[in-house]
Amino acid sequence: MLELILCSLFTLLPDYLYRRYVQGKRFGKEITFFSVWYELRWGITGCLMLTVALITMIFYYHPATNAATLYFRTVPIMPVGVAGRVAEVNVGYSQDVKKGDVLFKLDSAKQEAAVETAKRKVAEIDASMASAQADVVKAEAQIGEAKANLQQAKDELDVKSELQRRNPGIVPQRDIEKLQVLVDQRQSGVDAANAVKQSATLRVSTLLPAEKASAEAALAEAQVLLDQTVVRAGVDGRVEQFLLRVGDVVNQLLRPAGVLIPAGAGKGGLQAGFGQIEANVMKEGMVAEATCMSRPWVIIPMVVTNVQDYIAAGQFQGGQQLLEAQNAVKPGTVLAFLEPLYKDGLRGVTPGSTCIVNAYTSNHEEIADPKTGAFRGFALHVVDATGLVHALLLRIQALLLPIKTLVLSGH
Repeated sequence: MLELILCSLFTLLPDYLYRRYVQGKRFGKEITFFSVWYELRWGITGCLMLTVALITMIFYYHPATNAATLYFRTVPIMPVGVAGRVAEVNVGYSQDVKKGDVLFKLDSAKQEAAVETAKRKVAEIDASMASAQADVVKAEAQIGEAKANLQQAKDELDVKSELQRRNPGIVPQRDIEKLQVLVDQRQSGVDAANAVKQSATLRVSTLLPAEKASAEAALAEAQVLLDQTVVRAGVDGRVEQFLLRVGDVVNQLLRPAGVLIPAGAGKGGLQAGFGQIEANVMKEGMVAEATCMSRPWVIIPMVVTNVQDYIAAGQFQGGQQLLEAQNAVKPGTVLAFLEPLYKDGLRGVTPGSTCIVNAYTSNHEEIADPKTGAFRGFALHVVDATGLVHALLLRIQALLLPIKTLVLSGH
C-alpha cells in the first residue's frame, strides 16, 4: 500500500491534474465512476507498473524475512560412561549454576567396591615388593655362603694337590677326585645362588613395578568410573525444566537428565533465513535492522557477519532409496548470521525470540567511484534510496506487531 501511494504521486496524480486543470474535466461531471478508467488509464497503468517495479526492486535489493530468531545450543545433562539410578539431586527446577557445580549423583556402590578392590590389589603388590626385596637380601646371603663353601673346597683341593705333587702317593688319588667333584658342586651352588638373586632382583626391578603400574591404572580407571557417578556442570549457565528426582534411572543414550543452557547462549547474534532469489544480494558487511517480538517497538541496528554458502534444503543422507528431487517441496533459505551494530544491542531480547529482519544494499563505494557512469550512478542512487521505504515498512511492522499479536490474533 505504501508503494502504491508513493507511485501514484508520480503517475496517477499528474494524470489527474492534467485532466482537471488542462482539459477542464471534473469528478462527478466528465470523470465519473464509470469513466474513471478511460480518463485516467495512463496514470492507473503507469502507477501499477511502477508499483510492481518498485516492490520488486525494494524486496530484491533490500531483502526482508520473518524467519529470524536467536538460536542457541543447549548442553545435555547426562553421565558419561555410566548409567544408573539417581541417589541425590543438588539443583532445582530452574537454577543458575557454575562450571563444576554438582548437579546430581548416581548410586555408586558398585564403583566404590571396584575402587576398594583396586586399592587392595595395589597394597598386595606393595607387600609383594617388600617380600621380594627380602628375597634379594636372602639371595645375597646365600651367594656369600656358597662362595665361602666353594673357597673352602678349593683350598682343601689345593693343599692335597700340592702334597700329592711333592710326595706322590701320600694322598690317595681318589680323595683328590672327590675334592674336585666337591669344588664343581660348590661352584654350581654359587651359580644357583646368583640365579636366585638375579630372579629376585628382576622381580623387584621389573615384574612387580609393572604389576603395580597395572594395578594403579585399574585403580585410576575405577576412580574415573566412580567420579562419573557425580555429574557436574560443564559450563556456566542455567538449568531449566530440571525435573530429575531421586530414584530416576538415567542413561546417556535414552534418558538424559535434562539440559543446561550456557551463559550468554543466543545473546551474541541473530540468524535469519532469506529467500534463495536473494542469494546474490546477501553479502557480508551489509547493514540490517531487526525488531523482535520479545522486545516490541524497538529497532535494533545490525550487520551481516556471515552468509552460509549452502542451503540446508539440499542436504541428504545416503540410504537404501534413490534421491527424488520433487520430494523437496519447500524451498530452503539462505542463512545469514547477524550481530548487533552496537554493544548490548540485543539486551532485552529473549534467546529464541521471533524477529523480523531487513537487510539493506549499499552502493556508496561504487557510486563514489569515478569510473561509474552517470546513468548507472543514478540507478544505484535509486536503489539505495528505496531502502528508506523498506525501513519505514519495518517501523510500521514494529508499531503494529503488539497490536497484531495481542488484539488481532484472536487469542
